[in-house]
Amino acid sequence: MVRPSQRREVARWAVIVKGQSIRRACVELDISETCYRYEPKLSSENDRIAKWLMRVTDSQRNWGFGLCFLYLRNLKGFGWNHKRVYRIYRELELNLRIKPKKRLLRGAPVPLTIPTVKNQVWSMDFMHDALGDGRSFRLFNVLDDFNREGLAIEADLSLPSARVIRTLEQVIDWRGKPRVIRCDNGPEYISGTLLQWAAQRQIRIEYTQPGKPQQNAYVERYNRTVRYDWLAQHIFGSIAEVQEAATRWLWTYNNERPNMALGGFTPIQKLAMAA
Repeated sequence: MVRPSQRREVARWAVIVKGQSIRRACVELDISETCYRYEPKLSSENDRIAKWLMRVTDSQRNWGFGLCFLYLRNLKGFGWNHKRVYRIYRELELNLRIKPKKRLLRGAPVPLTIPTVKNQVWSMDFMHDALGDGRSFRLFNVLDDFNREGLAIEADLSLPSARVIRTLEQVIDWRGKPRVIRCDNGPEYISGTLLQWAAQRQIRIEYTQPGKPQQNAYVERYNRTVRYDWLAQHIFGSIAEVQEAATRWLWTYNNERPNMALGGFTPIQKLAMAA
């Protein structure tokens, strides 16, 4: 479908180049003479919106319009109308091309318990990737389900249960102790070392059923964000590079990235509102 603005440009071309009358050009292209004579009012604020959109999409290439608009509204405090921002977003051709996926018919999932306070439930999970030289490495992610705050990302070639405990202890030192930690049945999680540590700390370990990743949906969704926001965009040469990138991204995720599950606010804003 050709938009009226495009038909208006064709009509003007027909009048100027082909010498047609304005009336005939408008009739043939199905636009009114008012539309033909319309001159958009340029605004310096539109230029400002465009510059902000370009700045955000340059630094966050995987953010669609929704995240960009929420970032400008909730993080930067701009009160621009979403229709106006979207029009400029479209004119700049910043739309993400999303490949549609075939939807599978599934049964209704069991609803997750929604925490009401921080440190009520943490989720933890592993991710895998490879360095530029082919060596495989792992990421250990810890998430607070209450405000979807990323608490830690630990990267290394190997992450045994002792490293898992050390990372959890570091988070507890500044965050406080959780009541429950939800995880799958990986060997690091079912080891006697971790279970003994949890018992001493009076922390309940809650395991998901095998083959049921939706039971740990919060951290699974977080893992997807980790992969598409930065992990899959770079080829790393060393674990130190991975850890540095993870630390920088974690701060951005918690402080500057609007979260759709939190109504467009960041995890830190959610935590402040609950205080």
